[in-house]
Parts: sequence; structure tokens; C-alpha cells
Amino acid sequence: MVISHPLPEGFTELEVFAIGTALLVEALLGFCLNGLTIISFRKIKELRTPSNLLVLSIALADCGICINAFIAAFSSFLRYWPYGSDGCQIHGFQGFLTALASISSSAAVAWDRYHHYCTRSKLQWSTAISTVAFVWLFAAFWSVMPLLGWGEYDYEPLRTCCTLDYSKGDRNYVTFLFALSIFNFMIPGFIMLTAYQSIHQKFKKSGQYKIPAVIAKSVPTVDAFVYALGNENYRGGIWQFLTGQKIEKAEVDNKTK
Repeated sequence: MVISHPLPEGFTELEVFAIGTALLVEALLGFCLNGLTIISFRKIKELRTPSNLLVLSIALADCGICINAFIAAFSSFLRYWPYGSDGCQIHGFQGFLTALASISSSAAVAWDRYHHYCTRSKLQWSTAISTVAFVWLFAAFWSVMPLLGWGEYDYEPLRTCCTLDYSKGDRNYVTFLFALSIFNFMIPGFIMLTAYQSIHQKFKKSGQYKIPAVIAKSVPTVDAFVYALGNENYRGGIWQFLTGQKIEKAEVDNKTK
């Protein structure tokens, strides 16, 4: 017998269904696109470069976000959270971890592209590996804090998924959110803004405007287009993985003109 659970308070049947559908579409599309990025990195030797390791970090983080969204979509269709309080804490931690890792990885890519286009310095494997390790450990540090009492994970208003509780106003939450905002939003945002502005100025002075796409968002589907499909070399590698046809660099450049 199928049990029909009551609608979450304050939401209509259509709203709950629309939210669940939107989460499901985003999860499936984002997972497929970022999964393609990950598989292409694994299969195509030419893509396994230090710079693309940073792109891989974004794709892995965004796949994690998609998994989190898929669970939320499933719960939305059920109209309730079926995994208990412990499941809520795990869901909140996993979603927050991957979201923060995606943001920091995006900042790392911006930093790398600044040096690639403006200083002409090449990223080394040791630096790329250290950067990715730092990004994930840094994200893990901030994500585990609510589990230890600095901040808290709780149900979202729909009560079908869990995230950081932004509703509290005591000193514990204020200090956590303040520090979190500085280190995980303002600083990465500043890095991305200044890096891409410098790249823009560099190409503007040289009369060339073929610069990387700039969207400082952590939405998985957008990231797949911006950092993987928006990169001509990575795009060529994905084409090779899908068709078996290798596109030479000159040919790739011609296709992007």
C-alpha cells in the first residue's frame, strides 16, 4: 500500500512537484555533463594536464552537488524526509562540502588562467595537486564545523532536504556565518573577479577578445559549460572521447573563430 504523506506546511501540491522536478532535471543534466568531463579526463591522455586537474576538481564537486540534489528531488516527490536526523546531518554536510569545493576550485581555475594568459607561467603538477588537496581539505574543515557545534545543519523550509541553518541569530551562528562568508565567498569571489578582469584587460590591449567564459557560479550544469565545454582544448578532448576523432589544435582554433 502506498502511503500518501501530507504536504509540507505552506506549500501547494504544484509547488512541491515543481521543486522536485527542477531538482531532478538539474541533477540529471549536471551529473551527465560533469560525468562526461570526468570520463574524458580519464580516457584522453592529452587532457591530463595540471590545469585540467583543477577543472576535474570542479566536475567532481559538481557531481557531488548533483547527487545531493537528486536525493532532495526524491524526498520532494515523497513529500517528506525519509532518512531521519542522522541522514539530514550527512546530507547537509555532503552538500555543503561539495558546494564549497566547487567555489574554491572555480577560484583556483581563475588563478591558473590569470597566470596562463597574463604572466605566461605554466602550472606544475606539484602545484596543481597541492591546490586541489588544499581546496578539498579547506572545504571539509568548514563543512565539519556545524557537526561539531559551530553552526548547524537543519531542514530547509520544504523539509525534504537539509542544509546549513541560516535562521538562527545567536552569537554562535553569526560568528560562523561571518567567517564563512569571508573565507568561502568574498575571497574566492575577489580572486575570480580580479583574475578575469586582468585577463580581459590583457586581451583588450592586444586587440584580442577570445577570452575564457566568465561565470562565477557553482551551478553544476553551468560549470560544465564554462570550465569544460567552454575550454577549446577540453572540448576537443571530449569530442575525441565521444567520436574517436582527434581534433588538432589548429583545427580547434578554427572552430572557435
